[in-house]
Amino acid sequence: MAHLFFARLLEGSRTPLFAVLASLPVLFGGLAIAAQDRYTLRIPDGLEFADFRGYENWENVAVSQTETAIKAILANPIMMTAFRNGLPAEGKLFPDGSKVVKIFWSFKKNEVSPYSVNVPDTLKELAFIEKDSKRFPNTHGWAYADWAYDTTTDTFKPSPLSQSGPECGYTCHTRVSAQDYIFTAYPKR
Repeated sequence: MAHLFFARLLEGSRTPLFAVLASLPVLFGGLAIAAQDRYTLRIPDGLEFADFRGYENWENVAVSQTETAIKAILANPIMMTAFRNGLPAEGKLFPDGSKVVKIFWSFKKNEVSPYSVNVPDTLKELAFIEKDSKRFPNTHGWAYADWAYDTTTDTFKPSPLSQSGPECGYTCHTRVSAQDYIFTAYPKR
């Protein structure tokens, strides 16, 4: 149907052709704008998605599995250096600028593997942790953000827990205060 419309437009002069060609960037640009720019997301008084740009390329600290998810725990170079120097350890603190991303997936059995193995399936959420002692003094320098992923819209939004601001994960992490509020150790490789 659209092709007939454009064919009729093009029958007469070059002016309609120019108008059609000139409108294509606007048409397709509008489609691109409709996609979410996740780097504009932020937690009230807390972390911004943009502060973690490039996390997909950070190094793997460890993986873990719960009853419902497989998690990859990634860290930025500052935190990776601290992990390699023996942190978390009692009495030692991670430096400001340390950042962690936890990627949560549901999991499924790998049907082609010759042995039983679970592999990531659908992305569920992202969790961000950042240390900045000046910005977040009430939580020993740590701030937390949890982003729920919606598979139907391919978008992220702050999880209900994150609506409370940068302290959302602090209560849980106080269990490991002696390890500077970080649960995951860097396993031997």
